[in-house]
Amino acid sequence: MDERNFRISYQSFKGLEELNEKDKALCLKAEEALNTSYSPYSKFKVGTALLLKGGKVVLGSNQENVAYPSGLCAERVALFMIGSADPNAVVESMAITAKTDNFVIEKPVTSCGACLQVMAEVEQKQKQEIEVLFYCINGEILKVKGIKNLLPFVFVEERLVV
Repeated sequence: MDERNFRISYQSFKGLEELNEKDKALCLKAEEALNTSYSPYSKFKVGTALLLKGGKVVLGSNQENVAYPSGLCAERVALFMIGSADPNAVVESMAITAKTDNFVIEKPVTSCGACLQVMAEVEQKQKQEIEVLFYCINGEILKVKGIKNLLPFVFVEERLVV
């Protein structure tokens, strides 16, 4: 038996004031996306903002459905939307944030496994890593370069060996 370890690399910021202007603006756009969240059941709003090569920003928010799990997370809403509207677009970075009136969110909310898998597929398709910002409003921000740092055993096309 051989025991192995993963090393995950990320940066931690105490707040928006520590970010560069580009990352700060993207986090604020993700916060803006919270306004379009349809979350009447969980009351948990999630917003994301994608920064595309060329500077265009695309927003997405979670969309719930009474028949769980028929809704979609904010990340997949935005990524699938840009995949349909502009299949050749390159996602350089994305910011994700969350808000609820039910409790205080004290730490950055991270993406679920399904969203991470979609993010990995986008990276593979565009042959470029995505920088991800997990933004806790009025709190810490985590910055991760590449989905491999979030999903180390990522399922990608190269694993489909025949």
